[in-house]
Amino acid sequence: MKRPEDIPVPSRDLSVSFGYQCSTTSPPSVNVPNGIDFSDGFMIQNSNMKTRSSSFSCLSGAALSANATLANTNICNGFIGEEILPSLDSPRSFKRMASSPSLSRVDSVFSSSQSSMTTLGGSASTENDFVESERNLWKSMSAPTRIESSSFLNAIDVQMAGGAAGEDRVQAVCSEENGWLFCGIYDGFNGRDAADFLAGTLYENIGFYLHLLEWRAKKQHDPFESTLEDDTVRNEMFGHIARFAPNISDSGGVGTIVPHSSGGEFTCEQFHHSVTDCLIRAVAQAESDFMYMVEQEMEDRPDLVSVGSCILVGLLHGNNFYVLNLGDSRAILATNETREDGKLKAIQLTETHSVDNEIEYRKLLDDHPEDPSPVINGRVKGKLKLTRAFGVGYLKKSKMNDMLMGILRVRNLCSPPYVYTHPFTMSHTVSEKDQFIVLGSDGLFDFFSNDEVVQLVHLFIQHNPSGDPAKHLVEQLILKAADNAGFSTEELMMIPAGRRRKYHDDVTVIVIMLGNKQWTSTASTSL
Repeated sequence: MKRPEDIPVPSRDLSVSFGYQCSTTSPPSVNVPNGIDFSDGFMIQNSNMKTRSSSFSCLSGAALSANATLANTNICNGFIGEEILPSLDSPRSFKRMASSPSLSRVDSVFSSSQSSMTTLGGSASTENDFVESERNLWKSMSAPTRIESSSFLNAIDVQMAGGAAGEDRVQAVCSEENGWLFCGIYDGFNGRDAADFLAGTLYENIGFYLHLLEWRAKKQHDPFESTLEDDTVRNEMFGHIARFAPNISDSGGVGTIVPHSSGGEFTCEQFHHSVTDCLIRAVAQAESDFMYMVEQEMEDRPDLVSVGSCILVGLLHGNNFYVLNLGDSRAILATNETREDGKLKAIQLTETHSVDNEIEYRKLLDDHPEDPSPVINGRVKGKLKLTRAFGVGYLKKSKMNDMLMGILRVRNLCSPPYVYTHPFTMSHTVSEKDQFIVLGSDGLFDFFSNDEVVQLVHLFIQHNPSGDPAKHLVEQLILKAADNAGFSTEELMMIPAGRRRKYHDDVTVIVIMLGNKQWTSTASTSL
């Protein structure tokens, strides 16, 4: 019998395997809108144009299924499953995005004005007004104005790759011209519906809020730049935001969506905070829309109340990396900071939102003083290890829990919500010491520590400069899972999805090479 290490995982066995290599040997120059330098958050006075360089050279992504699951084609009346997701899927290479495919389609099924965001706080009536005003603004803006005019998620010359692996969903969207990269990993559970919903909508939600932020920054710099019609509708929107939207900062305190200094210009810190606020609000919008959809369909599909997903989003813009996580997926930075053994240092850029985190565990107990058993057998109400997640309505609303029967229903749901939706966010300025970032669902970290992941990638790219580090991580995981089970990798990979979940989870990995490192991926496609 062949040794496991002699049998690499064939590419055909991977659900997703894509790569992207920047088309120039040196980082591309990027045009920045007149008067604004988004690379450091400060306004640029008396300058017609400024260039900014992209801070990544290439990336690779890989994903492998363990769960057997079918895509739900009925989500959002079929729009997500049958129309939007196929147009966004490109599991083997990047493809050019001609337009934003989901805007007009999803808008017809979003009825968030009747829903609420109780997990983020605030009253239902004011939230309804806020979401309704959002939708009115969105409809009033033409398609080119919505996203294409924003230097953040400019839809001109944009490449996208992504797909599904079991209940996981992965997305990568890149614009070399504008110097940004968006990555999303959505680790679904109890079905793929929530992850599919995020893949079809969250990128657009983020673009919407970033566009509002950029418009506000431009407006502060040049109050006569916008048209009267745009000013009227956008000022109305910002008035609703200031009045109705929950003000949330990274630490859970009070913040504002577009803070600014007394001089009318963004400081660096304020701008970064505003970007992370945009990510938070985009997730809140997606949660509100999804929960409304679940409420509309749960009588016919009661399983939807238990469907949920973790969220991991990375946005690299110039030399600023913004990250958002909800759940237990991780973003790990590899940097050349001094270590005694000379190895790269692994820095976790995310939080772990599960009962295994003592802080999360204590918060759950403190929030439910009248409940004698908020955690049962190491799980929230005996059901879920996660303390924060997207969806999973039966642990957030009693009426959704009531839709379940028998052992599926949570007994004594005394004081919901027990699972929260507020994500963790942070921003990091990429330095010359930073080498790469690894984004991964928790399936990767079931087998490897943060430090092991970093050292595996670092050693691999040193010996295989034209190799695929994301695929390599998945291969190493399969080797370890097979060894733990007493199988060869060939025997493990012959076990069908569903049954193979006994030996490993769905796993999704993205590796982003930072700076102008001359490491490329054999899976990469230069476009």
